Amino acid sequence: MIHSHLLKHALSQLQHLVDDLLEVSRITSGRVQLLQTRVAISGIVNGAIETVRPLIEEHGHELTVSLPAEPIWLHADAPRLEQVLVNLLTNAAKFTEEGGHIWVTVQQEGEECLLRVRDSGVGITAALLPHIFDLFTQAERTLDRSQGGLGIGLALVQRLTELHGGKVEAFSDVGQGTEFVVRLPVMAGESQPPELPITVISPPVTRALRVLVVDDNSDTVLSFSMLLRALGHDVRTAHDGPTGVSVALEYLPDVALLDIGLPGLNGFEVAKRIRQEPSLQKITLVALTGYGQETDRQASQDAGFNHHLVKPADFAKLQQILESIPTTKL
Repeated sequence: MIHSHLLKHALSQLQHLVDDLLEVSRITSGRVQLLQTRVAISGIVNGAIETVRPLIEEHGHELTVSLPAEPIWLHADAPRLEQVLVNLLTNAAKFTEEGGHIWVTVQQEGEECLLRVRDSGVGITAALLPHIFDLFTQAERTLDRSQGGLGIGLALVQRLTELHGGKVEAFSDVGQGTEFVVRLPVMAGESQPPELPITVISPPVTRALRVLVVDDNSDTVLSFSMLLRALGHDVRTAHDGPTGVSVALEYLPDVALLDIGLPGLNGFEVAKRIRQEPSLQKITLVALTGYGQETDRQASQDAGFNHHLVKPADFAKLQQILESIPTTKL
C-alpha cells in the first residue's frame, strides 16, 4: 500500500512536470506550484543520471560522480529538482565532443548544498555567458537541429532553482568546458514537513511494455521517459531517425513514439523502414507532430502509423493507447 502511494505520488508530480516542459507559456508565466517533501540529494542525482545515461553513452562520454558519505537532506520537489540536473547533464552531453568527460559533484558548505556539473566541452563565449539563463537564448549551432531545441532548458533550470530558494551560476571559457553550480538551502532539522494534498490523475499500469521514444527535442524525450518509467514501462530513447531505426531493431519494442520532424530520417521514413522489418511487424507506431489536420493524419496512416498525437501531446491519451497494446514479456 505504501509502495502504491509513493508511485502515485511520483506520477502526479511527474505529470505536473511534463505539463510545464511541453507548454512553454506555462513556463514563461511562472505559474508553478512546488510539491515539497524531505528528500536526499543523492536520490535526485541518481535518478537524473539514469535518465540521461543513454545520451551520455551515445556520445561515449566518461561520467564521474562524487557524492558525500553522509546524506544531505533538502525540502524540495524531487521531480522538478531532478529535472534541473537532467537539463544540465543533457547540455553537458550535447555540447561536449565525442568521448569527453562529465563530472557531477555534491558537497555541503555551511547551510548550502552545492551541486556542480562540469564538462570538458566546447564552452560558452564571454558574450553569451551573461545571457544563457534568458528564455530562448541559444548559442550558434553548426550541427543539425538535433542540437537545438527551444532554448528553454537553462531558463527552466534557473526558475526551478530559485523556486527552491537557491541560485545557479555558470562558469566557462571557450574550448575549456563549462561548469554549472547549483546552490540549494539544506533542510534544517530532521522533522518531516507536511505534504501538500495531491490529486492522482490516473493509477499506475500493472503491466510493462517496451517503449521506444524518438524525438530530437531533449525536453520531450526526457520528460516522456520519466513518466513512462514511473508507470512501470521499460524505455529506450533516440534523438534522430537513423538511430531510432537501429534501436528499434535491437530493442524490439512493443510501441514506438516517433516525432515526424526528425533529423537524418523523418518520422514517416522511420515508420516505413520499421514496417519493412519482419521482426517488427507487431509494433504499435505513434506519431508525435505539431500538425493535426486530416491530411496530416492520413499521411501518418499511409506511412504505417497506428495513432497520431498532436504536440503538446496529451499524456492521458497516450496512456489509453498503451493500455490497449498487447504486451510481450520483458
